[in-house]
Amino acid sequence: MTSRFADGLAVGSDLVEAAENAVGQALSRLSGQADLVCFFICGDDPDDVARAGQAAMKLAPEAHVIGCSATGVIGDGQGVELTPAVSAWAATLEGARLTTFALETLTAEDRFVVVGLPERGGDDHVAILLADPYSFPTDAFVERSVDVLGDLPLIGGLANGLQGRGSVRLFADGEIYTEGAIGVLLSGPIKISTVVSQGCRPIGPSMVVTASEDNLLLELAGQPALARLEDIVSELDEDDRELVASGLQIGLAMDEYAERHERGDFLIRGVIGIDPEREAVAIGDIVEVGRTVRFQVRDAATADEDLYDVLDAHREELGRVEGALLFSCNGRGSAMFGTADHDPVALRDTLGPIGVAGFFSAGEVGPVAGHNHVHGFTASVLVFSSSTSGGS
Repeated sequence: MTSRFADGLAVGSDLVEAAENAVGQALSRLSGQADLVCFFICGDDPDDVARAGQAAMKLAPEAHVIGCSATGVIGDGQGVELTPAVSAWAATLEGARLTTFALETLTAEDRFVVVGLPERGGDDHVAILLADPYSFPTDAFVERSVDVLGDLPLIGGLANGLQGRGSVRLFADGEIYTEGAIGVLLSGPIKISTVVSQGCRPIGPSMVVTASEDNLLLELAGQPALARLEDIVSELDEDDRELVASGLQIGLAMDEYAERHERGDFLIRGVIGIDPEREAVAIGDIVEVGRTVRFQVRDAATADEDLYDVLDAHREELGRVEGALLFSCNGRGSAMFGTADHDPVALRDTLGPIGVAGFFSAGEVGPVAGHNHVHGFTASVLVFSSSTSGGS
């Protein structure tokens, strides 16, 4: 059976052979010529990864091709972690305009300047971004993307390699990059949307930040932030207290004017410490006075429920989906669910037998409430529907 979107997966220590097999599977299952090919490589040796990427790019000379190294890959309805493997995804996008790009950072005085951004057009829908977390300031770039890219959604992930720093390889249209970021801008008559599942559950009430300093929450609803947190934890059952101890999160409300703030209404950030002397709580973001926040916990059951919920809602909104790219945190998979297959299986369960591929990333890029962010423990999904009308 052929379609406009297809995926492939090959596991084996010969990465060049695996790349050729995975990309070959994806291409052979397409109903037409590939316009976009994405591939993801997990391998022990960065040089082997580079050779495999070069081989993958040669298999689709007429298509735009992007890819990256990773510590795990997703394809053929399953995930493969910390094992030499290649996943691939191919798409026939009739009438679409694709623009690949490579970004690098220049430093000017105390600022950084990102060069290589594509020119924007009125019919742009989304940009896929794959970045080296060791050399590219992804957090700052994504958070400030509105300044240079306007309301363009960004989706993707931070690449990595099994050897860590220095082992990341990025690929774009025949070129290999050892730093920076690469991607592709998708424009024209295609229907694309983004889905971000942060997988958290609120605990305690929503509270307004009444005093803060940089990333320190000093007061919540007029009381010391640490005292507020201790009150909330004291009222939890034993299971939720264990979740708090294993990794407390906090949600920053995305709509201050909403009457209620429930799951899915927040941008999730980690609680990274406390300052007992100041009775403050340190979080992984800067929060201004007046912002509404709510503490959160995350576990496998919550993350599972959240992903299925957002995908089900998306399915009802869009109708028939044909393909998707999946960027899943490397803290999900077997570490969270006991299986590397959870997220791709969830996509197949909710969206049908579609072409899905991706990788386990060191941070996920995706929009929440219309603003681009870098996330952790998230599943960020780019979904392609069968309709050619409308936008992202």
